[in-house]
Amino acid sequence: MPGPLRVRPLPGEATASYLTRLAATYRLSPAQLLDGLCITVTGTEHAPPAAEIRLNAEAARRLSGFTRIPITHLTRALPHLRPPAPSSAHTGAHGTATAHWHVVEPALQPLPACIACTIRRSPHTAAPAWIHPSPGLPRIMICTRHQQASSDPRHPAPLDIRAVPELTQAHLSARRPATPVSLSWASTITTRWYDHQQHLHERWHTRLHRLTATNPRMSPGPASPALTCRELITYPETLTLATALDRLPPNPLTRTQQTAFLHQLAGRLQLPASHPPTTTCSGNA
Repeated sequence: MPGPLRVRPLPGEATASYLTRLAATYRLSPAQLLDGLCITVTGTEHAPPAAEIRLNAEAARRLSGFTRIPITHLTRALPHLRPPAPSSAHTGAHGTATAHWHVVEPALQPLPACIACTIRRSPHTAAPAWIHPSPGLPRIMICTRHQQASSDPRHPAPLDIRAVPELTQAHLSARRPATPVSLSWASTITTRWYDHQQHLHERWHTRLHRLTATNPRMSPGPASPALTCRELITYPETLTLATALDRLPPNPLTRTQQTAFLHQLAGRLQLPASHPPTTTCSGNA
């Protein structure tokens, strides 16, 4: 029978993360919880974010019953949870419940979720949560309410961004998301500027210094904060550039139009007009 403790998933949470938090609430391991639900497990269990778990339709149904959360709500919150098969939903037939652990590539691993939001969703345990960024958007988690952010799974916890208010401002001012193509181009361009210390180096260096000073426990690990925080450091300018690219006409620009675009972009990025950034603007990005 379902217990009295409620653990709500966070939007975009990894299934392994939710399962781990749910099990911890009852002082169980994920394996013990799955065994109690009579779910057959394959693969090697690893803690998130390095691993994810796939549940088939019957396993998802049993998880829904145990948590007392409708399956539609669970599948909406947990993007990697498999929805129930239409045939089973209509006939009421239930098969074997199975789950499979699999390793997640570093570039696709979920990010640490806001600690305050996690506590609100799981008040009975302090287990951390991991969320998948929305597809087509920057791989960044920003909680504007609690001023926490993360962009790299190598950080075990989200970062305090109160000393870098432009991150929150950029997130709130994005009225509509940029198209995936423009966002990809913008991210590539700002990453190149960052790595080659071009155009915005002093601003980004100051932003990085504030971020590291506010988070003294940030573990450098095998990669320095300059690398693991790069997406956060360049986030406002990436959004600005992506928005500018989305406004380009579909036809290739003339040289005069390219020059005008670069000067306008310099203004949006608050760069000296005499030193416009160099980027690709021949056509729609």
